[in-house]
Amino acid sequence: MAERTTARKTPRKTGPVEHFSDSGELERGSELVARTVGWFRAEARDLPWRRPDAGAWAVMVSEFMLQQTPVARVLPVYEVWLERWPTPAALAAEPVGEAVRAWGRLGYPRRAQRLLAAATAIEEHFDGVVPATYEELWSLPGVGEYTAGAIASFAYKKRHIVLDTNVRRVLARTVSGVEYPAPATTPADRRIAAALLPSGAADAAEWAAASMELGAVVCTARTPRCGECPVASLCAWVAAGKPAYDGPPRRGQTYEGTDRQARGRLLAVLRDTHGAVPREELEAAWTRDVAQRERALTSLVADGLVVAVADGELYALAY
Repeated sequence: MAERTTARKTPRKTGPVEHFSDSGELERGSELVARTVGWFRAEARDLPWRRPDAGAWAVMVSEFMLQQTPVARVLPVYEVWLERWPTPAALAAEPVGEAVRAWGRLGYPRRAQRLLAAATAIEEHFDGVVPATYEELWSLPGVGEYTAGAIASFAYKKRHIVLDTNVRRVLARTVSGVEYPAPATTPADRRIAAALLPSGAADAAEWAAASMELGAVVCTARTPRCGECPVASLCAWVAAGKPAYDGPPRRGQTYEGTDRQARGRLLAVLRDTHGAVPREELEAAWTRDVAQRERALTSLVADGLVVAVADGELYALAY
């Protein structure tokens, strides 16, 4: 059974606001928000989890799936997932292996495991209803600072800062004048986000969605479309001449030949088979490095995604 983890999680508080302390900066910050929201109202993509009838569970599923995965890959899996498991209770009744199977090729399959654990906790501790407060959301397995804020904001229109990679990049460029944010969320990120956050809950939720969309489709990591940006004339990075990033090395997205790729190949074989798979089939799925294959298989078992049966002669998705 999933355990609530409130004791091990302490929601972060934003510190004193250090940006936009004078009237000129406050005006620029307000204009940045207003222009971004205006652009969003006209240009936002029609995504199912943004629709008024989506509901908190749909928003939660989308947030788990969208972590490190593009929208185009998420959409078909998201739709099938919600048809099969329209409520937390429906998912909580399933074994881990079925969640992993339905996750398909989205990558990072432990997200499916964690989403099931969160659904179980919702069913056991919240009467099957996705909780509405940031603190309760934070207590769920697999839910961290960003996801708790996103669900509270997007599903319940609560006033919270929402800092994903896209939002942090927008703030780094428009406010701090640097090409990329730090590798992980910093206290400075939270202070800037708090300074810009509209006072009204609904307005704050719309700004969160708008700034995220701007980072996803215009202020992108590799090829920002500054000519189409609604806030280019307010952007500190543009004003500085778009200086090149000179911070800590940015983590690459190498996949070919990694343990993650080996795990993915093994999981693909197991997903496509209902029942146990002979070890020989898994060996044939990854032949380039025997030690790497064994390491990948061992890690899948250790993570609780796969089980070994018949003294390791057969393997299956966890049940």
